[in-house]
Amino acid sequence: MSRADEIFVSNCRDILENGTWDTDREVRPRWEDGTPAHTIKKFGQISRYDLREEFPILTVRRTYLKSAIDEILWIWQKKSNNIHDLSSHIWDSWADETGSIGKAYGYQLGKKYVFPEGEFDQVDKVLFDLKNNPASRRIIAHMYNVADLKEMHLYPCAYSMTFNVTGNTLNGILNQRSQDMLAASNWNVVQYSILLMMFARACGLEAGELVHVVADAHIYDRHVPLVEKIIQNPQYPAPRLIVDENVKDFYSFTKDSFKLEGYKYNEFTDKIPIAT
Repeated sequence: MSRADEIFVSNCRDILENGTWDTDREVRPRWEDGTPAHTIKKFGQISRYDLREEFPILTVRRTYLKSAIDEILWIWQKKSNNIHDLSSHIWDSWADETGSIGKAYGYQLGKKYVFPEGEFDQVDKVLFDLKNNPASRRIIAHMYNVADLKEMHLYPCAYSMTFNVTGNTLNGILNQRSQDMLAASNWNVVQYSILLMMFARACGLEAGELVHVVADAHIYDRHVPLVEKIIQNPQYPAPRLIVDENVKDFYSFTKDSFKLEGYKYNEFTDKIPIAT
Protein backbone atom coordinates (compact mmCIF):
# COMPACT_ATOMS: atom_id res chain seq x y z
CA MET A 1 0.00 0.00 0.00
CA SER A 2 1.01 3.62 -0.43
CA ARG A 3 3.20 4.96 2.37
CA ALA A 4 1.65 8.40 1.79
CA ASP A 5 -1.79 6.92 2.52
CA GLU A 6 -0.56 5.29 5.71
CA ILE A 7 0.93 8.56 6.96
CA PHE A 8 -2.09 10.67 5.98
CA VAL A 9 -4.61 8.29 7.57
CA SER A 10 -2.53 7.97 10.73
CA ASN A 11 -2.11 11.74 11.04
CA CYS A 12 -5.81 12.43 10.48
CA ARG A 13 -6.87 9.77 12.99
CA ASP A 14 -4.46 11.20 15.55
CA ILE A 15 -5.99 14.65 15.13
CA LEU A 16 -9.58 13.39 15.28
CA GLU A 17 -8.94 11.12 18.29
CA ASN A 18 -6.41 13.14 20.26
CA GLY A 19 -6.66 16.69 18.97
CA THR A 20 -7.86 19.88 20.66
CA TRP A 21 -10.79 21.99 19.46
CA ASP A 22 -10.52 25.81 19.34
CA THR A 23 -14.27 26.38 19.80
CA ASP A 24 -13.58 28.11 23.11
CA ARG A 25 -11.93 31.11 21.45
CA GLU A 26 -12.25 33.65 18.65
CA VAL A 27 -10.70 32.58 15.33
CA ARG A 28 -9.72 34.55 12.23
CA PRO A 29 -10.90 32.21 9.40
CA ARG A 30 -14.48 32.41 8.18
CA TRP A 31 -16.65 30.24 5.98
CA GLU A 32 -18.26 31.80 2.94
CA ASP A 33 -21.46 32.44 4.94
CA GLY A 34 -19.49 34.36 7.58
CA THR A 35 -19.56 31.61 10.21
CA PRO A 36 -16.32 31.20 12.20
CA ALA A 37 -14.28 28.27 10.87
CA HIS A 38 -13.16 26.31 13.91
CA THR A 39 -10.64 23.46 13.88
CA ILE A 40 -9.47 20.43 15.78
CA LYS A 41 -5.65 20.39 15.85
CA LYS A 42 -2.44 18.69 16.88
CA PHE A 43 0.81 20.55 17.45
CA GLY A 44 4.12 19.48 15.94
CA GLN A 45 3.23 16.90 13.33
CA ILE A 46 6.32 15.38 11.66
CA SER A 47 6.18 13.05 8.64
CA ARG A 48 9.01 11.47 6.64
CA TYR A 49 8.92 10.41 2.99
CA ASP A 50 11.76 8.55 1.25
CA LEU A 51 11.53 9.49 -2.42
CA ARG A 52 13.88 6.64 -3.34
CA GLU A 53 11.23 4.15 -2.24
CA GLU A 54 8.08 5.63 -3.75
CA PHE A 55 6.43 8.86 -4.82
CA PRO A 56 4.25 10.06 -1.90
CA ILE A 57 0.90 10.74 -3.53
CA LEU A 58 -2.42 9.69 -1.98
CA THR A 59 -4.60 6.93 -3.38
CA VAL A 60 -7.39 7.23 -0.76
CA ARG A 61 -8.33 10.32 -2.79
CA ARG A 62 -6.86 11.85 -5.89
CA THR A 63 -4.17 14.53 -5.74
CA TYR A 64 -4.00 16.47 -8.99
CA LEU A 65 -0.33 16.23 -9.91
CA LYS A 66 -0.20 18.76 -12.76
CA SER A 67 -2.05 21.46 -10.80
CA ALA A 68 0.18 20.91 -7.77
CA ILE A 69 3.30 21.20 -9.91
CA ASP A 70 1.94 24.30 -11.66
CA GLU A 71 1.64 26.08 -8.29
CA ILE A 72 5.09 25.08 -7.03
CA LEU A 73 6.64 26.26 -10.32
CA TRP A 74 4.70 29.52 -9.96
CA ILE A 75 6.32 30.10 -6.57
CA TRP A 76 9.83 28.67 -6.93
CA GLN A 77 10.60 28.88 -10.63
CA LYS A 78 8.58 31.88 -11.86
CA LYS A 79 8.92 33.54 -8.43
CA SER A 80 5.59 35.19 -9.10
CA ASN A 81 3.04 36.70 -6.75
CA ASN A 82 0.42 37.30 -9.45
CA ILE A 83 -2.36 34.80 -10.14
CA HIS A 84 -2.30 35.68 -13.85
CA ASP A 85 0.89 33.58 -14.00
CA LEU A 86 -0.94 30.59 -12.50
CA SER A 87 -3.18 28.18 -14.41
CA SER A 88 -5.55 27.36 -11.52
CA HIS A 89 -7.86 29.55 -9.43
CA ILE A 90 -6.72 28.38 -6.00
CA TRP A 91 -5.31 31.81 -5.10
CA ASP A 92 -8.19 33.92 -6.39
CA SER A 93 -9.61 34.60 -2.92
CA TRP A 94 -6.38 36.29 -1.81
CA ALA A 95 -5.65 38.34 -4.94
CA ASP A 96 -6.41 42.03 -5.47
CA GLU A 97 -7.85 43.60 -8.61
CA THR A 98 -4.47 43.40 -10.34
CA GLY A 99 -4.04 39.71 -9.54
CA SER A 100 -1.35 40.31 -6.90
CA ILE A 101 -1.23 38.45 -3.58
CA GLY A 102 1.11 41.09 -2.19
CA LYS A 103 4.72 40.57 -1.14
CA ALA A 104 4.18 36.87 -0.52
CA TYR A 105 5.57 33.53 -1.67
CA GLY A 106 7.27 33.96 -5.06
CA TYR A 107 7.95 37.64 -4.40
CA GLN A 108 10.14 36.69 -1.44
CA LEU A 109 12.07 34.02 -3.33
CA GLY A 110 12.76 36.45 -6.17
CA LYS A 111 14.22 39.22 -4.01
CA LYS A 112 17.95 39.60 -4.59
CA TYR A 113 20.52 39.73 -1.80
CA VAL A 114 24.28 40.33 -1.78
CA PHE A 115 26.37 37.36 -0.62
CA PRO A 116 30.15 36.94 -0.54
CA GLU A 117 29.87 34.95 -3.79
CA GLY A 118 27.78 37.62 -5.53
CA GLU A 119 24.18 38.76 -5.87
CA PHE A 120 21.50 36.06 -5.91
CA ASP A 121 17.85 35.55 -5.19
CA GLN A 122 17.10 32.74 -2.76
CA VAL A 123 16.45 30.06 -5.37
CA ASP A 124 19.64 30.78 -7.29
CA LYS A 125 21.62 30.84 -4.04
CA VAL A 126 20.33 27.35 -3.22
CA LEU A 127 21.37 26.16 -6.68
CA PHE A 128 24.79 27.79 -6.33
CA ASP A 129 25.46 26.26 -2.92
CA LEU A 130 24.28 22.77 -3.87
CA LYS A 131 26.66 22.81 -6.82
CA ASN A 132 29.61 24.57 -5.21
CA ASN A 133 29.35 23.96 -1.47
CA PRO A 134 27.22 20.84 -0.90
CA ALA A 135 28.73 20.26 2.56
CA SER A 136 27.16 23.51 3.77
CA ARG A 137 24.63 23.29 6.60
CA ARG A 138 23.27 26.72 5.68
CA ILE A 139 21.32 25.98 2.48
CA ILE A 140 17.92 27.40 3.36
CA ALA A 141 15.24 29.35 1.50
CA HIS A 142 12.47 31.04 3.47
CA MET A 143 9.47 33.22 2.74
CA TYR A 144 8.46 34.41 6.23
CA ASN A 145 9.96 37.88 5.92
CA VAL A 146 8.70 39.76 9.00
CA ALA A 147 9.34 43.17 7.43
CA ASP A 148 6.92 42.38 4.57
CA LEU A 149 4.17 40.52 6.44
CA LYS A 150 1.91 43.56 6.51
CA GLU A 151 1.99 43.64 2.71
CA MET A 152 1.16 39.95 2.24
CA HIS A 153 -2.47 39.04 1.55
CA LEU A 154 -1.83 35.69 3.27
CA TYR A 155 1.11 34.84 5.50
CA PRO A 156 3.10 31.92 4.04
CA CYS A 157 1.90 28.54 5.29
CA ALA A 158 4.78 26.49 3.87
CA TYR A 159 7.44 29.05 4.70
CA SER A 160 10.88 27.46 4.53
CA MET A 161 12.87 24.67 2.94
CA THR A 162 16.17 23.42 4.38
CA PHE A 163 18.40 21.46 1.99
CA ASN A 164 21.04 19.03 3.19
CA VAL A 165 23.39 16.86 1.15
CA THR A 166 24.55 13.51 2.56
CA GLY A 167 26.94 11.72 0.22
CA ASN A 168 25.26 12.12 -3.15
CA THR A 169 21.76 12.37 -1.70
CA LEU A 170 19.77 15.59 -1.37
CA ASN A 171 17.36 15.65 1.56
CA GLY A 172 15.03 18.44 2.60
CA ILE A 173 12.95 19.69 5.50
CA LEU A 174 9.73 21.54 4.69
CA ASN A 175 8.51 23.76 7.54
CA GLN A 176 4.89 24.85 7.77
CA ARG A 177 3.26 27.05 10.35
CA SER A 178 -0.22 25.77 9.47
CA GLN A 179 -1.73 22.83 7.56
CA ASP A 180 -5.32 22.30 6.39
CA MET A 181 -5.21 18.49 6.40
CA LEU A 182 -8.04 17.94 3.94
CA ALA A 183 -7.37 20.66 1.40
CA ALA A 184 -3.60 20.85 1.34
CA SER A 185 -1.73 18.14 3.27
CA ASN A 186 -0.76 15.76 0.46
CA TRP A 187 -0.81 18.66 -2.00
CA ASN A 188 2.17 20.22 -0.22
CA VAL A 189 3.95 16.87 0.16
CA VAL A 190 3.64 16.21 -3.58
CA GLN A 191 4.80 19.73 -4.44
CA TYR A 192 7.90 19.74 -2.28
CA SER A 193 8.80 16.19 -3.29
CA ILE A 194 8.79 17.41 -6.90
CA LEU A 195 10.80 20.50 -5.89
CA LEU A 196 13.41 18.35 -4.14
CA MET A 197 13.68 16.20 -7.27
CA MET A 198 14.13 19.29 -9.45
CA PHE A 199 16.96 20.65 -7.30
CA ALA A 200 18.58 17.21 -7.13
CA ARG A 201 18.48 16.72 -10.90
CA ALA A 202 19.80 20.24 -11.57
CA CYS A 203 22.75 19.67 -9.23
CA GLY A 204 23.69 16.10 -10.14
CA LEU A 205 22.31 14.60 -6.92
CA GLU A 206 19.79 11.92 -5.98
CA ALA A 207 16.57 13.00 -4.27
CA GLY A 208 16.34 11.30 -0.89
CA GLU A 209 14.14 12.11 2.08
CA LEU A 210 11.55 14.85 2.54
CA VAL A 211 10.76 15.62 6.16
CA HIS A 212 7.52 17.56 6.60
CA VAL A 213 7.20 19.53 9.84
CA VAL A 214 3.86 21.18 10.65
CA ALA A 215 3.36 23.39 13.70
CA ASP A 216 -0.47 23.48 13.61
CA ALA A 217 -1.97 20.48 11.78
CA HIS A 218 -5.73 20.89 11.78
CA ILE A 219 -9.04 19.70 10.38
CA TYR A 220 -11.81 22.28 9.97
CA ASP A 221 -15.16 21.58 11.59
CA ARG A 222 -16.98 21.30 8.24
CA HIS A 223 -14.23 19.00 6.93
CA VAL A 224 -14.51 16.37 9.67
CA PRO A 225 -17.15 14.18 7.96
CA LEU A 226 -15.26 14.39 4.67
CA VAL A 227 -12.00 13.33 6.29
CA GLU A 228 -13.73 10.50 8.15
CA LYS A 229 -15.09 9.29 4.82
CA ILE A 230 -11.76 9.50 2.98
CA ILE A 231 -9.68 7.65 5.55
CA GLN A 232 -12.03 4.67 5.27
CA ASN A 233 -11.32 4.32 1.53
CA PRO A 234 -9.26 1.42 0.15
CA GLN A 235 -5.53 2.05 -0.22
CA TYR A 236 -3.62 1.16 -3.39
CA PRO A 237 0.09 0.83 -4.20
CA ALA A 238 1.88 4.09 -4.97
CA PRO A 239 2.17 4.94 -8.68
CA ARG A 240 5.49 5.38 -10.43
CA LEU A 241 6.61 8.94 -11.13
CA ILE A 242 8.36 9.39 -14.46
CA VAL A 243 10.59 12.45 -14.86
CA ASP A 244 11.74 13.59 -18.29
CA GLU A 245 15.38 12.49 -18.44
CA ASN A 246 16.25 15.25 -20.91
CA VAL A 247 15.56 18.05 -18.43
CA LYS A 248 18.53 18.87 -16.25
CA ASP A 249 18.20 22.63 -15.77
CA PHE A 250 16.02 23.83 -12.88
CA TYR A 251 14.37 26.50 -15.00
CA SER A 252 13.58 24.13 -17.87
CA PHE A 253 11.14 21.93 -15.93
CA THR A 254 7.45 22.28 -16.75
CA LYS A 255 4.42 20.49 -15.36
CA ASP A 256 4.65 18.21 -18.40
CA SER A 257 8.13 17.07 -17.35
CA PHE A 258 6.42 14.76 -14.85
CA LYS A 259 3.84 12.02 -15.28
CA LEU A 260 2.41 9.19 -13.22
CA GLU A 261 2.29 5.59 -14.33
CA GLY A 262 -0.25 3.26 -12.74
CA TYR A 263 -2.00 5.83 -10.58
CA LYS A 264 -5.04 4.11 -9.05
CA TYR A 265 -7.09 6.21 -6.65
CA ASN A 266 -10.52 6.59 -5.09
CA GLU A 267 -12.81 9.11 -6.72
CA PHE A 268 -13.81 11.97 -4.45
CA THR A 269 -16.48 14.31 -5.80
CA ASP A 270 -17.66 16.05 -2.61
CA LYS A 271 -17.17 19.80 -2.65
CA ILE A 272 -14.55 20.94 -0.13
CA PRO A 273 -15.48 24.28 1.47
CA ILE A 274 -12.46 26.55 1.96
CA ALA A 275 -12.14 28.87 4.94
CA THR A 276 -10.50 32.25 4.25
